[in-house]
Parts: sequence; structure tokens; C-alpha cells
Amino acid sequence: MRHEGDNWVAYYALPDTMKDPIFLGSIRMGAVIANPERKQAFMTMMRDVVSDLIEEQTGIRPTWGGPERAPEHERSGAA
Repeated sequence: MRHEGDNWVAYYALPDTMKDPIFLGSIRMGAVIANPERKQAFMTMMRDVVSDLIEEQTGIRPTWGGPERAPEHERSGAA
């Protein structure tokens, strides 16, 4: 997830890189910034999309740990 302009954008990329990311979706920052439930719902939906992609390719649905932060050089500075 990263802040791009007026949107919060979700990509799937390999750990520690943004090389060849897959665009998953985006939502206006105004829709999630003051609404933690909506923000969590968007994050959950994007994670489910990634799980679907992985399961489709491998036959195994991934399990997820806690939130992982992008490498420092990939962060936009917005939370």
C-alpha cells in the first residue's frame, strides 16, 4: 500500500522490492483517512485478492502474519 497523489494504492510485489509490481486497486485517501474501519476493509480486500492470485498459481492459500512495512526506499512518507 502506498500513498500516490489523492489515492491510497495497493500493489502486489515480491518482498523488499517494487520491481514489476501488480496493480491491485486504489481508493481515495479521503475515503479511508478518517475511517479506520473502511481502511481495514480495503486492506483486507486487497490481501484477499493477493491470496486469490497465489492460490490460483500454487494451489495453496497463504496465511498472513502481522502487517509488514515496505522497505524504507519504497515508502511515500504517508501512513
